[in-house]
Amino acid sequence: MLVRDAMSTVILTVGPAHTLRQAAALMSARRVGAAVVLDPDAGGVGILTERDILNSVGLGQNPDTERTHAHTTTDVVFAAPTWTLEQAARAMTHGGFRHLVVLDRGEVAGIVSVRDIIRCWAPAREPAAAL
Repeated sequence: MLVRDAMSTVILTVGPAHTLRQAAALMSARRVGAAVVLDPDAGGVGILTERDILNSVGLGQNPDTERTHAHTTTDVVFAAPTWTLEQAARAMTHGGFRHLVVLDRGEVAGIVSVRDIIRCWAPAREPAAAL
C-alpha cells in the first residue's frame, strides 16, 4: 500500500502569525494532530504539531501571544505519494515524529500520520477478546 492510499488530502493550513491558541482551536475542531504552516518568508512549508503546542504551554508560554512561526518545524521530512507505507513508517521512526507532509510535484498534496498507517495495516475491527 502507498502513502497516497493512506494520506489525508484535507489539510489544515495556518499562517506564521496565528497564535498557538488559534492553531490549537482549529486542530481541535478538525480533530487533527498537525497543521501545515505556510510561510513564504521562512522558506515555504513547515509543520506545527500538537506536541509543539504542548511543549510551549508546558514551558509556561502564553498560547494567546505565542505565534506559530516560533514553534514550527521547518526542516520537514517530506513524503512522496508513491512511497510505500513501510518507507513512511521508517522515516517517522528514524526522525522521531508522527506526521509527514506529502509533496507531489513540489505542492502539498496531503499529510499522513502514524494513525493513518495503522488504520491501513490493522485488520477490520473485531469484537474485543475476553481477558
